[in-house]
Amino acid sequence: MRGKQVSGKTIFVLCLASFLAGSLFTSQIWTTQQSQSKEAQIPNMPNHINRLEAMTQDCDHKRKLVEGKSVDIIGEVTKTHQAIQSLDKTISTLEMELAVARTSQSGTALLQLPLEKASNHSLQKAFVVIGINTAFSSRKRRESVRETWMPTGAKLKKLEKEKGIVIRFVIGHSSTPGGVLDKAIDAEEEEHKDFLRLNHVEGYHELSTKTRMYFSTAVSIWDADFYVKVDDDIHVNLGMLVSRLARHRHKPRVYVGCMKSGPVLSQKGLKYHEPEYWKFGEEGNKYFRHATGQIYAISKDLAAYISINLPILHRYANEDVSLGAWFIGLEVEHVDDRSLCCGTPPDCEWKARAGNLCTASFDWSCSGICKSVERMKDVHSSCGEGVGAVWNVDL
Repeated sequence: MRGKQVSGKTIFVLCLASFLAGSLFTSQIWTTQQSQSKEAQIPNMPNHINRLEAMTQDCDHKRKLVEGKSVDIIGEVTKTHQAIQSLDKTISTLEMELAVARTSQSGTALLQLPLEKASNHSLQKAFVVIGINTAFSSRKRRESVRETWMPTGAKLKKLEKEKGIVIRFVIGHSSTPGGVLDKAIDAEEEEHKDFLRLNHVEGYHELSTKTRMYFSTAVSIWDADFYVKVDDDIHVNLGMLVSRLARHRHKPRVYVGCMKSGPVLSQKGLKYHEPEYWKFGEEGNKYFRHATGQIYAISKDLAAYISINLPILHRYANEDVSLGAWFIGLEVEHVDDRSLCCGTPPDCEWKARAGNLCTASFDWSCSGICKSVERMKDVHSSCGEGVGAVWNVDL
């Protein structure tokens, strides 16, 4: 072979033969691999389908678990929030009781209550104490209230026992204790058993002092959630009143009323003249927000606060301003409840027909029901909630 030279044609034939042999061999191997790959893939398809179905079911199960847990979490959050509110109120109550006990033990003049009065165990339990502010000359007003929205006799006692709703006319004594005026109240009390007597000398310009004394005395007798002050010339729907107060039962420091901000009257001789007008800034300024004096409610902690700090609470000329001033620097929730200051018919009547029954009704022009003795029955007939309403309230 060394001596012979290979021709170009021979090389071309050999290359072509090698190419064809290689192509044939490669195509056979590729076909074999494809068939083997298909055979390997076909039996795996059901496995993939099963795995996908299992994963889908697992995801659905986990989603349902998460949704269930979300509902449970919301419920737990609600329960926790309610528990925190209850705990806050309990702590606030205990702080007030401790302050009362310390003051009584130290024998200071800050509070004139014996130690046993500071303990809730010796007090009469109640939901609300409603004190109706009255005067010696208001016998006819009291009768008009007894004949309309205030239960009397056995019903009054039943309301107190079954519902925890205590209602009393609040009055002090005359400048001559044991005189004719005091004896008249004693006789009326003997007949109706619906008075709360205060160690206080009656007088129109002493309303701020009387208010302090009322809350202090009420706290020393009843362990109530709320203490209400009402004038004897307004109409009240008791069922509505206790229902609205029950909404705030778990709050520690609540001041409920029809909040207003009237002008500070500096001119002498006016009915609501404010001798200390200069404390409220420039002439023509208004008072801070406070509940109008016809009716308002405070929670237990605030009543205890008044009782503890009785001698050092400043009194302004107007009783409602004084009360608002006592709370202005405290952590107190002011609740502006407009149902506590409806007008007399037709105002309260229209609201009642629309399903918005009023809690209290009076005439702003008279700071009470104008000619209340003559009109109380008409107002009660038009705007009253019905005899059984208060008994149906779930407290």
